[in-house]
Amino acid sequence: MPKELTCSQVSALITYYIENKLNDALRECVEYHLSVCKKCNDKYLKLIKIAGNFSSFSRKITQDDIDDNDYAVKRYDDFRANLSAYIDNELTDEENIRIKKIAITNPAARKDLEEFYTFKKLLHSSFDKTRNELKEDYSGTILEKIYSLHSTNRLDPFYLIMTLFMVIIGAALLGIANFML
Repeated sequence: MPKELTCSQVSALITYYIENKLNDALRECVEYHLSVCKKCNDKYLKLIKIAGNFSSFSRKITQDDIDDNDYAVKRYDDFRANLSAYIDNELTDEENIRIKKIAITNPAARKDLEEFYTFKKLLHSSFDKTRNELKEDYSGTILEKIYSLHSTNRLDPFYLIMTLFMVIIGAALLGIANFML
């Protein structure tokens, strides 16, 4: 039986699982968890459905989706090509207005936009849940270890410079004393 994972661990690994980027042992653990946890399995199925629509943009445009003319097809293709940039607020004001007009007039574009927002919301909620469940601040712990190493193993630079200065002064005085004798 594979090692059991928590829901937060599966949430953190689910995108890697979908992209088939986990090693065999970890993949088996995620598969086992998905087979016993309905909540995580439902989330996985939603992500698969949404990712399938947007990862390859392979969904065929049908008569029901948009009017069957070249202009509508080009506008819809333009909408799909700019959808991610629109969601991430990377377009100019003019481009944003054009995308909004297409979404308003085209049912398929509106559906794509809703699915994209749902996908983004799922990703953010998974990230927030995982971050909130994290009990230890690893970056703070690592910084504390680094500072403790530096403070115990190294001398203060001021004392190093003062020691070097005293050695130079001492050598100069010995040289002068040697010269006078």
